[in-house]
Amino acid sequence: MKTITVRTGVRIQMIDITDALQSAVREQGLENGLCIVFVPHTTAAVTINENADPDVVRDILAATEKLVPADGSYRHQEGNSDAHVKASLFGASETVIIEGGRLVLGTWQSVFFCEFDGPRTRKVLVKLVADP
Repeated sequence: MKTITVRTGVRIQMIDITDALQSAVREQGLENGLCIVFVPHTTAAVTINENADPDVVRDILAATEKLVPADGSYRHQEGNSDAHVKASLFGASETVIIEGGRLVLGTWQSVFFCEFDGPRTRKVLVKLVADP
């Protein structure tokens, strides 16, 4: 297992971690298998979406804020209940197929670390599994 450190700069942010994942695949020398990405935090997540147009990320974050506003009437006293809800909606893990030593993603797809309670220093756990 490999740990990738992600440093976020603002409260809500999506950071492309595709290159770091591809580097892990290359370092391992894995030709075919699976790349399992797991975020061990309750106020952060991981997702796959478009990275060609930065407005897509902006739109996702804006829509997420409308659906789950930071200033909602929450019971959790830490002031980050919205971050917990957003992280649950996105999810803590993604699995990407590896073929020929490369992550199999669509033309416009990237893997994003999603911060909902930053800025913080976070961990992303990566497990590479070879085909039998």
